[in-house]
Amino acid sequence: MELDVSHQMPLSKDDSLLLVQLTDSHLFADEGGCLLGVNTQDSLRQVVEQVRREQPKVDLILATGDLAQDASPEAYTRFAALTAPLAAPICWTTGNHDGIDCMSQFCSQGRWLDPVVDIDGWRIVMLHSAVPGAVHGELAPAQFQLLDDALKTAGERHVLICLHHHPIAMGSVWIDKIGLREPERLFDLVERFPNVRAVVWGHVHQAVDTWRDKVRLLATPSTCVQFAPGSEDFEVTKEAPGYRWLRLHTDGRIETDVSRLADFSFELDYASGY
Repeated sequence: MELDVSHQMPLSKDDSLLLVQLTDSHLFADEGGCLLGVNTQDSLRQVVEQVRREQPKVDLILATGDLAQDASPEAYTRFAALTAPLAAPICWTTGNHDGIDCMSQFCSQGRWLDPVVDIDGWRIVMLHSAVPGAVHGELAPAQFQLLDDALKTAGERHVLICLHHHPIAMGSVWIDKIGLREPERLFDLVERFPNVRAVVWGHVHQAVDTWRDKVRLLATPSTCVQFAPGSEDFEVTKEAPGYRWLRLHTDGRIETDVSRLADFSFELDYASGY
């Protein structure tokens, strides 16, 4: 497989890069669509506004799946419009609620689905872990080949890997049933390349910041509803929506944290479904 890494982004004017991760926005074709009582368009809009206030210069946005709840063209159009005010390049990947065909058609005129992006001394790899018709995640052979090629050709670049499904146990019985299948295959590959600095994902609607050897493992809250950590059955909290920022340094260090909306309230409505 010949790896296309022609997506070379302009160099940052600083000695570090600022990335923002937006994940699990679950937008609907209907602007009034709600998930468990949250209007997902409104919550994403508020999160983007907070990013604009807190992060005046974003070098790259990572959109790590479940951008749409109903895989509709209208939802992807709205996601693009809502994130446009950030005025930054963006990388998309698919979640279990997304439709790769619809997403690919929408992105056909842009570079949003490019799987490998080089920016300064970093390589960003976007993996597709969604399985059509399923909730759990898998990496197809082509995705492992893409990652292998990307790592082999990264040279001295530091590498950040992004996907939708979680590759480690979250300590929630129901969530861990729908994570990434055979995650050890991913880590076996990652551990062969010491320049991999972090693996970042969505799907779990909660924040995680931990390590596996020298690789940082990061999960990020949803821009809409949040799942209760450590829950045996499906459970939602009233924690506010948020995003993750990541500052990537030239020496491979990563500074990162999660920021949540300060004034956000809603009434849980399980009848609206998930």
